[in-house]
Amino acid sequence: MTRHVLLNNVAHKNLRIITRHGARFGESVGSVLTFPTEYGDIQREYPIFFRKDAATGEFSSVALLGFEKDENLFLEGDDWNARYIPGVIARGPFLIGFQERDSNGDVQREPVIHLDMDDPRVSDTEGEPVFLPQGGNSHYLERVAATLNGIHEGMAISRAMFAAFTELNLIEPVKVEVKLGPDEQYDLVGLHTLSEEKIRALDGQALEKLNRAGFLQGAFLVLASLNNMKKLIDMKHRKRSLTAGANA
Repeated sequence: MTRHVLLNNVAHKNLRIITRHGARFGESVGSVLTFPTEYGDIQREYPIFFRKDAATGEFSSVALLGFEKDENLFLEGDDWNARYIPGVIARGPFLIGFQERDSNGDVQREPVIHLDMDDPRVSDTEGEPVFLPQGGNSHYLERVAATLNGIHEGMAISRAMFAAFTELNLIEPVKVEVKLGPDEQYDLVGLHTLSEEKIRALDGQALEKLNRAGFLQGAFLVLASLNNMKKLIDMKHRKRSLTAGANA
């Protein structure tokens, strides 16, 4: 269940947000959405892949967290074991909404912060305060607002970026096979990536067009992020060893 409301410092003056991590907060997932605005941080920790919506044909970016649907290898107790937490996780129970504002007869839609009151992280007794005693935004809320802004901008950039990649036929499906032992293999299907070969074969005009739009750097970050697959495999092996030791 979700119950979205517009955030304000009167109705929510005592609001606090639990910032711990764990399965009870919906974080036991094998992948999360990510956006070009955070590729630089994401590629240092997670492999970036693309998924294609079967209904619309549109692509989105995902950061891979594990090899099973509900496996997040970065969760360790109440902690998230990474130097950067993806924006869709770091935003907590907050999301972007829109409200109309009439400016001299010109109606404009402005992004505003909404809150899911049914989210288990919402509390009146523990966690980070959202507002200061005088009603101003807390440092925590300022960070959340910056994260939401990055997601909002990233969604627009993502559409343009994927349009450019599609026009140049740079996106290709990939089947990821992860073999951890004689009887343990994970086949990840439905993923796409960029063809490094096709990128290298682009002519100067196409490369300049991608570079001017800022998408060439994004392409290189996506390709560089795939080096994190070895890191994920190592994390999976370590988790298996710890589980085996605990059950011994």
